[in-house]
Amino acid sequence: MSRPIDQHLAGGNRQSLQDYQPQHFLWRQLDGVGVITLNRPERKNPLTFDSYAELRDLFRRLSYVDEIKAIVVQGAGGNFCSGGDVHEIIGPLTQMPMPDLLAFTRMTGDLVKAMRACPQPIIAAIDGVCAGAGAIIAMASDLRVGTARSKTAFLFTRVGLAGCDMGACAMLPRIVGQGRASDLLYSGRSLGGEEALQWGFLNRLPAPEALEQTALDWAAEIACGPSFGHAMTKKMLHQEWAMGVDEAIESEAQAQAICMMTQDFHRAYQAFAAKQKPEFQGD
Repeated sequence: MSRPIDQHLAGGNRQSLQDYQPQHFLWRQLDGVGVITLNRPERKNPLTFDSYAELRDLFRRLSYVDEIKAIVVQGAGGNFCSGGDVHEIIGPLTQMPMPDLLAFTRMTGDLVKAMRACPQPIIAAIDGVCAGAGAIIAMASDLRVGTARSKTAFLFTRVGLAGCDMGACAMLPRIVGQGRASDLLYSGRSLGGEEALQWGFLNRLPAPEALEQTALDWAAEIACGPSFGHAMTKKMLHQEWAMGVDEAIESEAQAQAICMMTQDFHRAYQAFAAKQKPEFQGD
């Protein structure tokens, strides 16, 4: 058993989310999988100032939660997320001075930063409407499962804004390519499920009735893997965007050497030698 000082040196006091009860969305744990459900189905699950902040704070907290190995983000009622609530966000923004507007846009960007910084792989389960900030949450996830009826729209230009919102101009071209990202960000048009799969925005396209279970099964599969290794993979995928090839190869050499010090690496070798399946424990 590790001592308190070991936990502190390892990156802060470890936390549990067993009793976590958010105010602005739903949370549940299924073994090592955490499930976030945006739960305003009567409005197609829009975000508010408070839900933005609460989501950001949860993803930041997940860096200190060992019991959660993977995350699923979904929406209730057949839609993912319609973006910022027109009455609770868009209207008030038109009355704010510049310093308050900048504080808001930085806060929304902090949600994406928190999603990318949390070590757990995030799977977005996308059905129906996935627009504006909802499309950004999907984009900022590591993996995306959708349906043929899903409609993803980066519709910021439709409301007189720029397409460069919450990291879209940096991240979306890396997922679908520069030309396709330009199409979506200039036009604000909806990307249907079949086209999103062809473009590589979606990884899988199950039937609507199988969407949640597909995402949960994939998350459970990830949760059974080497969580330290997955966290390192996510970290390097993000960091290497700003590296040259030589720097990336050196960074990966260092990262892999660190992973070779884990007990999961030794467990995998021992299981292979015994012709068994390894049981990873995340240390």
